[in-house]
Amino acid sequence: MAATNCGGLKSVEDRFYSKWSDRQTVTTTENNVDVAEIAKFDALASRWWDPAGSFRPLHQINPLRLDFIRQRCTLSAAQVLDVGCGGGILAESMSQQGASVTGIDMAESPLTVARLHQAESGTNVTYLQSTAEGLAENRSQEFDVVTCLEMLEHVPSPTAVIAACARLVKPGGDVFFSTINRNPKSFLFAIIGAEYVLRLLPAGTHHYDKFIRPSELESWARHAGLELRSSTGMHYNPLTQEYSLGPNVDVNYLMHYQRPADL
Repeated sequence: MAATNCGGLKSVEDRFYSKWSDRQTVTTTENNVDVAEIAKFDALASRWWDPAGSFRPLHQINPLRLDFIRQRCTLSAAQVLDVGCGGGILAESMSQQGASVTGIDMAESPLTVARLHQAESGTNVTYLQSTAEGLAENRSQEFDVVTCLEMLEHVPSPTAVIAACARLVKPGGDVFFSTINRNPKSFLFAIIGAEYVLRLLPAGTHHYDKFIRPSELESWARHAGLELRSSTGMHYNPLTQEYSLGPNVDVNYLMHYQRPADL
């Protein structure tokens, strides 16, 4: 019975994947930018700080993400880089913990919204329109902490971003990634459930072919010289409408890495 159900789910998954794989996506591989993804987040920028709007899940999970980071590194007085910062939800919360934060993104409109919100909140964040790869060319080993959350599944080459994060962090520093696993369960929960049934996110926010298995992320990070310290899954309860962290990494997950200190 389990095999039959899995096969049926796989068939549905294949049909949706076929539909999405036909989309016309323009990328500039030199800068590791998916122009269609940038346009998507530009169009939604004005809703970034509405806790009941399109980015409601980000507002709901941010305390969990922040606690995961705080429990594993020191943010006070730290130089922190937030890669793919968007409108600045995580960047501002880390600044409120005493960090000096640099937030980078390639979508111009979310950065504008982030700067406007910062003017009201008074947080210590510097926002730049840049890729991680571009920043790594002249600011390598500058940051105590690098975060790259809910971003790897939106770029053509996540391996390039991971390698850049490894270059940007200081020896002995901490790097945090979060993304979505790639399997039938994640397809059902992260796309069908979250985007089409529960409507937690706008339809088309994610594309199954860009999801990343933990084993893949671990291999890429290890190749970049990072060492895994811990990982956890993030779970949503539709009955309580609450998120929590737990050991199961079947769908959303976070990973903590460190760059070894130079000997």
